[in-house]
Amino acid sequence: MRHSFFCIDSHTCGNPVRLVAGGGPLLPHLPIAERREIFVRDHDWIRQALMFEPRGHDIMSGAIIYPAFRDDCDFAVLFIEVSGCLPMCGAGTIGLVTAAIEEGLVTPRIPGKLSIETPAGRVDIDYDKPGEFVEAVRMFNVASYLHAADVEVDVPGLGLLTIDVSYGGNYYAVVEPQGNWPGLDGMSSDDIVDISRKLRDALAPICDPVHPENQRIRGVHHVLWCDAPTSDNADGRGAVFYGDKAIDRSPGGTGTSARLAQLHGKGRLRVGDSFRQESLIGTIFEGRIEAEVKIGDFKGIKPSVGGWARIIGHNTIFVDDHDPLAYGFQIK
Repeated sequence: MRHSFFCIDSHTCGNPVRLVAGGGPLLPHLPIAERREIFVRDHDWIRQALMFEPRGHDIMSGAIIYPAFRDDCDFAVLFIEVSGCLPMCGAGTIGLVTAAIEEGLVTPRIPGKLSIETPAGRVDIDYDKPGEFVEAVRMFNVASYLHAADVEVDVPGLGLLTIDVSYGGNYYAVVEPQGNWPGLDGMSSDDIVDISRKLRDALAPICDPVHPENQRIRGVHHVLWCDAPTSDNADGRGAVFYGDKAIDRSPGGTGTSARLAQLHGKGRLRVGDSFRQESLIGTIFEGRIEAEVKIGDFKGIKPSVGGWARIIGHNTIFVDDHDPLAYGFQIK
């Protein structure tokens, strides 16, 4: 049997985003968080086929658009990538908004604005389309917060690190330069992957966060390695690790949100302050703290992240049972 998927491929500041515009599975009209559970249970083969090799690669991100369940949203979205079906993806949001608007997949109720139902909550969007192209997208992300500060974790090969655990749509271990880790300079991508895996494994028995308002969101699956910027236009630089061996090519949307929440939680940024995050390839997201909020018993923020994306092609993908590798593979 052959399954066909029509996809619009783009990149957000360097990170690939594959929007599945046709061929996604029909799901019951439920809140998108519940549809996410159904997708993971019954249709995860689609994620693996479209994100894994030979059709994808280690840093592939994607999204599938659905009708919104919430009356206050224009549409709903499931985020698919190599590491799973995520609650939220910032780079994915900027990419899918750009593709959906430019290709006419959605008609905003208010020109220049969108509200998206994600498994992590409602995400509001401002976008700038002066002509044929969407030139900029600002994502008003879900409420973010510093979950735990100054957590000590012994990482094999590095020694004792002091890290913060912060939430920006996904949970992050946030690492800043210190005695046993001087920073990103001189580190290869393989080095980042290796120590990220070791840190995540060592952290799991020490700190295993659960979202205070959504127990479906739990666990630290991402690592954000922070350093000084190389660009005069940035305030900081970061390498986001996720999945088994992926490093975000963009500055990271949920990662920038988590960084804002961490800096605010430690008294280093205030409401209204901006923080421009530089990626490993030099692209920049502009983060901003919009407001203070409460998330359960935690003090948090409403962050926004501004960036851009570009469409790079249309892609009709076949998943055929005749192919022995139809459902994708990963090399560990």
